[in-house]
Formats: sequence, C-alpha cells, structure tokens
Amino acid sequence: MNSLYDFHDEYYMRLALDEARAAADEGEIPIGAVVVDSAGNIIGRGHNRTESLCDVTAHAEMQAISAAATTLGGKYLVGCTLYVTVEPCPMCAGAIGWSQLRRIVTGAPDAKRGYSVLQRPGKSFFHPKATVTQGVLEDECASLMRAFFIRRR
Repeated sequence: MNSLYDFHDEYYMRLALDEARAAADEGEIPIGAVVVDSAGNIIGRGHNRTESLCDVTAHAEMQAISAAATTLGGKYLVGCTLYVTVEPCPMCAGAIGWSQLRRIVTGAPDAKRGYSVLQRPGKSFFHPKATVTQGVLEDECASLMRAFFIRRR
C-alpha cells in the first residue's frame, strides 16, 4: 500500500466525491465510488443507497462494481481501478477481491468499520495482484463525512 498518487487519481476521486455528495443529498451516508477501466473510461458509478433501497448491501462500492460489470458484460474487472471516498468495509473489500479489481484508491480511512480493522497481517481481502493507494483527497473525503454526521446529530 502506498500514499503516492497523481493528478489522474485526484480527478477520479473528485468524481467519487460528486457521487458522495449525491448520497448526502438523498440522506444517505456520503460515500461515493467510480470504477475506471485501463483506458481511463468510467464504466461504473455508485453511491450509498442503503436507506432508499432498504438494503444493507447497497454500499457505494457494490453499486459501482455492479454497474461496471454490467457495462463490461462480465463479473471480472481485471485491469480496472476503483476509486472510493472512504476505506471499504469488509463486505465491500470481499466483493472487490472477487471482482478482481487490480487497483483500489481510497480517500479517508475508516478506523471503526474499514476492512483494515479486520485484515490479518500478510493476508488481503483483495486480489493478490491488486495494489492500494490511500489518502487521495483524504481531507475532503473526511470533511464530507464529518459534516454529514454533525448535521444528523
């Protein structure tokens, strides 16, 4: 895992932040995700929809992965990158691994429910060839989450 990233990562993370803002506007926890293919095309987008769909599995990552698989016409997303505003939970990390995404780019960490809380040393939820880049636009991603929960309290 590393924290080095470039302007391409910032560009796609800003699109994920747009999805997160859409979630907040709908009263959902503001997490957004986009999946990008190896040519830089956005093939899937999603934001949390657990409340509107009455479905605890309707996380941003799951929505984006499903949309990307539909776009490609297959369940494997080899060579694709997932951008997500908050570290995935263990459920989403499992789906990321099963879909064979090769790169995961996260914004803010999730010290309470993120996959890294349950991941054992030397083991990974993700595909063995996957790489992780953390902290892309971390402050903006974390600020959106904080603002949402302050408004709810």
